[in-house]
Amino acid sequence: MVDRQSIVTLTFLLVLLFRFTFEQQTERLSSRSERAALLELRSSLGLRSRDWPRKADPCSIWTGIRCQNGSVVGINISGFRRTRIGTQNPQFAVDALANLTRLVSFNASRFLLPGPIPDWFGQRLLSLQVLDLRSCSIRDAIPSTIGNMTNLTTMILANNALAGRVPSSMGQLLGLSVLDFSRNSITGSIPVTFGSLANLTVLDMSNNFLSGSIPQGIGTLLKLQYLNLSGNSLSASIPSQLGNLDRLVDLDLSSNTLSGSLPPDLGALRNLQKMLIGDNFLSGSLPANLFPVPSQLQIVVLRSNNFTDALPEMLWAMPTLRILDVSGNNFTGFLPDASLSANATAVQCNISGNTFYGLLKPLLRRCSFVDLSGNYFEGRIPDYLLGNASFFSNCLQNISRQRTLEDCASFYAARGLTFDNFGFPNSTPPPGEQASGKSHRNIIILASVLGGFAVIVIVLVLLLLFLCIRKRNGSANQRGVGVGPVPTETTPPAPGASINLSGLGDGFTYQQLLQAAADFSDTNLIKHGHSGDLFRGVLENGIPVVIKRIDLQSIKKESYLEELEFFSKVSHTRLVPLFGHCLENENEKFLVYKYMPNGDLSSSLYRKFNSDDDSLQSLDWITRLKIASGAAEGLSYLHHECTPPLVHRDVQASSILLDDKFEVRLGSLSELCVQEGETQQSRITRLLRLPQSSEQGASGSITATCAYDVYCFGKVLLELVTGKLGISASNDTQMKEWLEQMLPCISIYNKELVTKIVDPSLIIDEDLLEEVWAMAIVAKSCLNPKPSRRPLMRYILKALENPLKVVREESSASARLRATSSRGSWNAAVFGSWRHSLSDVAAIPATSAARAEGGSSMKHSGTPGSQGSGNNGGGEHSSSRRRHSKEIFPVLSDVQDQD
Repeated sequence: MVDRQSIVTLTFLLVLLFRFTFEQQTERLSSRSERAALLELRSSLGLRSRDWPRKADPCSIWTGIRCQNGSVVGINISGFRRTRIGTQNPQFAVDALANLTRLVSFNASRFLLPGPIPDWFGQRLLSLQVLDLRSCSIRDAIPSTIGNMTNLTTMILANNALAGRVPSSMGQLLGLSVLDFSRNSITGSIPVTFGSLANLTVLDMSNNFLSGSIPQGIGTLLKLQYLNLSGNSLSASIPSQLGNLDRLVDLDLSSNTLSGSLPPDLGALRNLQKMLIGDNFLSGSLPANLFPVPSQLQIVVLRSNNFTDALPEMLWAMPTLRILDVSGNNFTGFLPDASLSANATAVQCNISGNTFYGLLKPLLRRCSFVDLSGNYFEGRIPDYLLGNASFFSNCLQNISRQRTLEDCASFYAARGLTFDNFGFPNSTPPPGEQASGKSHRNIIILASVLGGFAVIVIVLVLLLLFLCIRKRNGSANQRGVGVGPVPTETTPPAPGASINLSGLGDGFTYQQLLQAAADFSDTNLIKHGHSGDLFRGVLENGIPVVIKRIDLQSIKKESYLEELEFFSKVSHTRLVPLFGHCLENENEKFLVYKYMPNGDLSSSLYRKFNSDDDSLQSLDWITRLKIASGAAEGLSYLHHECTPPLVHRDVQASSILLDDKFEVRLGSLSELCVQEGETQQSRITRLLRLPQSSEQGASGSITATCAYDVYCFGKVLLELVTGKLGISASNDTQMKEWLEQMLPCISIYNKELVTKIVDPSLIIDEDLLEEVWAMAIVAKSCLNPKPSRRPLMRYILKALENPLKVVREESSASARLRATSSRGSWNAAVFGSWRHSLSDVAAIPATSAARAEGGSSMKHSGTPGSQGSGNNGGGEHSSSRRRHSKEIFPVLSDVQDQD
């Protein structure tokens, strides 16, 4: 039996063991100088006390701090949020890092550090092994001293605003394994010294402005597994030395200006899974050994080059292939009779825009979807292709929208082949049927001529009736009662009469645009817009564009002239830029815009960032706020800086276009018109007075006002806050449901209510939640059913630029007192009355809000554009309609006085 002394001794030993184990597991910071450095860093970056509490030990309590032997070896502030004071003037203020001499890892990704990388990084942080500064808003050039950080193994500087050349001194970083400079504005050539980075496994310099050739030394980096140089202006040929990279898994050289033929040496890349070399100027035939056996290739994209001859048969038989895109080349010949492997994966195939011909082969069974358009295939369509293929512009039987008989017959005759003549055994129909065809053709021509004559007569009669009615009414005002003086001119000039086309970009030929858009195939179709069909295209110089094809037989002739007139009169960095036009065809006109890499807001709010991952990621809050401010800046320009004020009339997510930096350009400008009630009678006023989808005012009259844009913009803001796709494009019934669900959760007095409707995919802390809350308040004010009580767009812009002032600046009592003054302070005018302008929104049911918006059903359209940061378009001096402050932000006492 164990005595009491033995029990006491055993207990004491257990306590000592537990204490020793706990002390071993809990690292504590032993250096006072390092603690002082951390506190200085906490202050300079404005970090919150909840993340780095001052009185706690950094090694054991502080978030993101890693210690070893009593010293700080790792700092991770990725995604941290600053304090309220810290957000007012964020900078690249990390001087305290110089005192952390044992630091081996610094990760500040997604933490804003606006400013350049300091030169002392390469002089003091010599122990650093990992440097991750992606998405930090870093700018300017990479310092040459960075080459002194020879212990670096990982350097990630992606998605910033870095500019200038890559310093050649980086070739000294011999231990570097991961190097990522993607999505910046870096210029110059790739340093030849990169050939010394023998340990490199990842090299990503995509989406910059690099020029020159690909250094041959890249082919000596034998450990390289991921090489992405896409989205630059690299020229010359692909170096054959890339064939030495036998560990390479992912090769992306797309969207450059590379020329020449593909080197056969690339066939040695047996571990390659992705080969992306589309959108270049490569030519010649594909090497026979380019696709070896066995092969691991899963994605092959060769689109929009100048490749010729036939596709290698092995390309069709690769068992692992998932995506094959060879569209927009000069490939030709018959499809091979390749055998299908039983365990082969399904493939998405795009072979459009080439000159393939002959019958459709059984190998197409493997394609889960195939685009065959823009070729010369003949014969019948197999049953297994019906429903999962596109066949336009071929020579196939029993299907519409094919090439003409003459085109197909001449194509096959030039190759010494007999065309099946859409089902006939010879190249021409039998004599009886040929005569019958001529007879039918003559009847059709005669009927067309008579029908056209009848249409002309009807149009002339209607025009005469219209002129008689107009003459009878004299100078009556057709826009409504009491809206301004009557124009002195009775007949406006013909639209487009004074347009200076030389100032509206380049004049393209039809053949140029036909080639750029691959014969306007369905593959390049973006959407059917209400003013024309939108197609992707690539010009001869490699610049991506969007081409709007306008069919004058279905769209009003003056519409494209009015849009050209608009671009000749108005210019702003927040509007989609016009690259040029093609007006040579009588029944078809074309407008060419700059391409927007990130599409529109409706497609970018949730998007697939990784082709290997089917999950969707949403835009972060900082990007959403940036988009909202950019759109407000564009609308503020139209409303307050144009004379007369212009109404967009199609404000929705699909009209907010985003460049590669998520800067906003407003598209869908074909619906734009002058605000109803303006008295100016300039030429642009007359040209832009179009039939309108409108909002119903209090008097029941049909109007097109800036307040309508504000209402639609409120829908966009609500979509950004909630992440509910389709709010901005919803009709009255759908909008009623949205408002009933969401408006009760937006209160100026209770921040927590808004959490019930905030997009659950957003990662936001307390400070950012206040910004979300502020945007929701602004959205609710924009959605006021009474147009006169909606804020002006210039004030909305100011509020989105300073969202915290909406909820923090003033108390309710002082705001009400100051907002009633017609000459109140700027803060009171912009921010002080948000809480009061919301009261009647909450009080009026959603049905009333929907009824007040009358024609709020929106069209689906969008025109990709380009980047641009723009100037502040919200200046008060530009408004010719300065109103009493309580008309803009009315106080509670005004609610009863509203109609």
